[in-house]
Amino acid sequence: MTDATAGHPAPPRIEVHVDAADLATAVAGELISRIEDAQARGEEPQIGLTGGTIAEHVHRELARMAPDSEVDWSRVVVWWGDERYVAAASPERNAGQALAAFGDRLPLDPSKVHQVPSTDDAASVTEAADRYAADLRAHAAGSFEVLMLGVGPDGHVASLFPGSAQLDVDDRVTVAVTDSPKPPPERVSLTFAALNRSRSVWFLVSGEQKASAVARALAVGADLHDVPAAGVTGELETIWFLDRESAAQL
Repeated sequence: MTDATAGHPAPPRIEVHVDAADLATAVAGELISRIEDAQARGEEPQIGLTGGTIAEHVHRELARMAPDSEVDWSRVVVWWGDERYVAAASPERNAGQALAAFGDRLPLDPSKVHQVPSTDDAASVTEAADRYAADLRAHAAGSFEVLMLGVGPDGHVASLFPGSAQLDVDDRVTVAVTDSPKPPPERVSLTFAALNRSRSVWFLVSGEQKASAVARALAVGADLHDVPAAGVTGELETIWFLDRESAAQL
C-alpha cells in the first residue's frame, strides 16, 4: 500500500517543460493514457476540466491526438471545476471554450458532459450552484479520475480566491461566487471538499506571471487562505505541469 492509499497523500510531483506548447502536448498525451487505462479496467472515467489559456492549448492537443487513441470517448464523463455565470453562448464560458476546441474529434456523449447551468438556465448564480451540486450528487462517481486545474497569479484555483469566505465552506460540493476579483464577478465553483475527491490532481501552469504563485503554493506550510492552490491534493497523486517560466522561482 502506498502512502497515498494509506491516507497520506504523496508529495507533489513537478514536471517542467520547455514551453506551453510542449506542456500541452505532454498533458494531452498523459490524459489519453490515463483514460485508456481506466477503460481497460472496465471503468467509465470521470474527468474535471479547467479554463484558461494553457487549458485551451491542452484541449486543442486532445482534439489533434484523439483520433489515434484507443479511448471510447462516449464512455468518458466530463465535469468542470468552475464556471462563469454568464449566457450559455458567451465566449467566457469554460465549457464552451473546451467543446469548441474539441470540435467533432472527441465524440463525447452529450448526456455525460455536465455543464454548470448558465444565465439561460438558472435564475441566479445560487440556483446554478445548487443545480450543479444536485447533478454531481446524481451522476458523479465519488471521485475524479483526473482533475485538471489552472492557477491564477494570485494563487486562486477554480473560482476560490485568496481571503474569500468560500475557502472555508466544507459542507457543500459547490459554492456561488458573487464578488470575483476578476470579471465576470458571478461564478460557480467546486469547493475544496469536492476538488479533493480526485485520484489525480494536475495543475497546469504557464507563464512568468504565475511563477510567484507556483512557488508560494508549493512552499512548506503554505496557507490555503493566502494561496488557495495549496488546498488541493490528489488522493493518489498531485502533479504540477509547468513550463520553464512558471517554474522560475522554484
